[in-house]
Amino acid sequence: MAFDQGAVNFRLFYLQHVLNTSVLSNFADNAAPPLATLNRDPISGWVTGRHLLDREIVEEKCIFGPYLYTMLMKAERKVPEALLKAHCKLEEEVELRARGVEFLPRTVRAEIKQRVIDTLLPDMPPTLTSIPSVIDLSQNLLLAGAMSDKQIDAFSPVFKQTTDTQPILLTPETAAIKRKQVNHNDLALTSFSPDLSVDPPPVTTLGMDFLTWLWFNWEKNGGVHKNSDGEEFGYMLEGPLTFYREGEGAHEAVLRKGTPLNSREATTSLICGKKLRKVKFTLAHSEKIYTVAVDAEFAFRTMKLPKIEQMESGGIFQERMRLIEIFLKDWFTLFDKFLDIRSDSSAWDATVNEIRQWILQTDAKIR
Repeated sequence: MAFDQGAVNFRLFYLQHVLNTSVLSNFADNAAPPLATLNRDPISGWVTGRHLLDREIVEEKCIFGPYLYTMLMKAERKVPEALLKAHCKLEEEVELRARGVEFLPRTVRAEIKQRVIDTLLPDMPPTLTSIPSVIDLSQNLLLAGAMSDKQIDAFSPVFKQTTDTQPILLTPETAAIKRKQVNHNDLALTSFSPDLSVDPPPVTTLGMDFLTWLWFNWEKNGGVHKNSDGEEFGYMLEGPLTFYREGEGAHEAVLRKGTPLNSREATTSLICGKKLRKVKFTLAHSEKIYTVAVDAEFAFRTMKLPKIEQMESGGIFQERMRLIEIFLKDWFTLFDKFLDIRSDSSAWDATVNEIRQWILQTDAKIR
């Protein structure tokens, strides 16, 4: 999903070096090859955020205020699985009759498959995919639609080669160091379970601790806060919920439909030592409403932004990025509050006890 329309998917990255608008020439130098050059092997490179065939990377198409918007495009030819399977069956039937046998060795079937691919591939239309990216030059922050480990592994080396700047994935752990100089390895392991026989996880679960704390904080304190600019915002959580805990038994529990936050299954998961791993997060800032599915690694999926007044395309993109910036400021206001508590051993011990009591009280109400 692109950044200029619809719902948005993105991960955040810190940048090792400060970038400015002059880096645009690097993207232009590494623009995607013309689609006409596509043969058997995939081709890839940068295009503008306008569409996947716009290779003209220039300032008026890519720079909007403090934002530099491009996409990493990949083009390849693929034989659709159903078509490949059908042709392979046809070829295998011919081979069976020619050999006078009922079964073909695996090596022969593999040779047939490769022969079919070689025959069909040149006539296949190009398949285009992309990873959209926005560099916020004012904050030296990168937002990229690289959501999976595979996409991150594909995107990061190309970005570094293009900009000579290493993108560092923003996770709860890297954000804690960057924002508050808190090293998660120095934090005590924590279990929220009221059952004290439940052992803490073997490693620090900073992101899941944060999401579970968000839930507790919203239930107990109302979820209304002020950001660093003194602007008030509120938040709430909704299902579906994903709980997780390493160890014996079921590691993951997913609760959908109904009211999972107020369900017996949710409190049972917490009592068993599981923590919140994914949740739907709703933020209200002034009259602006955001909804997003967020996980414990700070991957933001299907973010729905507040509606904006109709304007020209460049203005729409810039306004949408400004709205994302507001959301992130509020989100990290909450994370900073959590880090202040999490890094203070006495404050954290008191909070953990409160969370355990809250779990017991909630469970008693539901039962």
